[in-house]
Amino acid sequence: MSFKEMMFEASKRAYTDAGINPRTDVGSFICCEEDLWEGISITDEYVPDQLGGAQRAVCTVSDDGLVGLINGYMQIKSGLTDVVVVESHSKLSNVLSQGDVTRMSFEPYYERPFLTAETAVALEMRRYMFERELDDDIPAMVVAKNKKNGLGNPRAPYSAILSMDEVLSSPMVCEPLRKAHIPEPADGCSVTVLASEEKARILVDQPVWIRGVGWFSDTPWVSQRDFSKAVYAEGSSKMAYKMAGVNTPAKHFDFIEVDDSYGYKELQHLEALGVYTKENIKRAVEVGETDLRGPLPVNPSGGKISLGDMVEANGLVRVVEAVLTLRGQGPRSLRGAKHALVQSWRGPPTASGSTVILEV
Repeated sequence: MSFKEMMFEASKRAYTDAGINPRTDVGSFICCEEDLWEGISITDEYVPDQLGGAQRAVCTVSDDGLVGLINGYMQIKSGLTDVVVVESHSKLSNVLSQGDVTRMSFEPYYERPFLTAETAVALEMRRYMFERELDDDIPAMVVAKNKKNGLGNPRAPYSAILSMDEVLSSPMVCEPLRKAHIPEPADGCSVTVLASEEKARILVDQPVWIRGVGWFSDTPWVSQRDFSKAVYAEGSSKMAYKMAGVNTPAKHFDFIEVDDSYGYKELQHLEALGVYTKENIKRAVEVGETDLRGPLPVNPSGGKISLGDMVEANGLVRVVEAVLTLRGQGPRSLRGAKHALVQSWRGPPTASGSTVILEV
């Protein structure tokens, strides 16, 4: 299936779900994609036809899909329109040299000659684990948990029953990073329909509300970052919490969908979101607090570990999974779930992230 076919199929399903006609009901279309991943200059020229947005307002956000969602939210809040469509997709099966594309994103003179995505991640992973005195088994437990969570999700092609020992016996890529820690590439497309409160109540019986949004970028220089924490997740979550009036995130949310790249990133992000601290994150994993049936399920969808890496589409896919769970339609339905936190990271070598708070 081509990326155009994926976009058409996803948008058709989204419009049916929302009960709208894109030619008459939508005031703005947003796509989230990066020319380097598409292999096409000005790739958004292929967006309007597939989304039903020909000769309509279309803009591109070269960032994670969650940032595109936030842009759509702001368009509605500013009064520009009352219905916005946000699309993001991945066709990584067309990319023959994913590592080379990522490497081109590093600073060219001081960092690119020495770093790849894997070596940069391994440096941060080791620093993070060292400061918290984490053994290799803790990130491995995260990978095993999310692989298992994805088993009930038809959109999770990399789900599996995988033990901690199997994770730890997978080939070493760059110590302490192993092959099983790294999300596999995946093709996919996500389309969401945003509407003003008044319009949403007319269109659907069970709308999911956006209560808070936030975005943040740390320094682009890898060498100048604090490897022990995710500053971007901390900054974006504080912005979203302030908007939504959330004071105790550990108690406020019924489940959380966060970026779980490389296993340890799930832990680092949970700390940055204020859900756990560096002192209790290890125990939370060991006793199963973040398991599907634990007090605070994290990545019930299976996360990127099970869903696969869909580059710019990762954040928007996470939103779709959270919306389905809040509606009680998800593969891993959580009875009575009303509040969800969705967080995304654009991936190496960036330090850009975003956070959205959802509610029913």
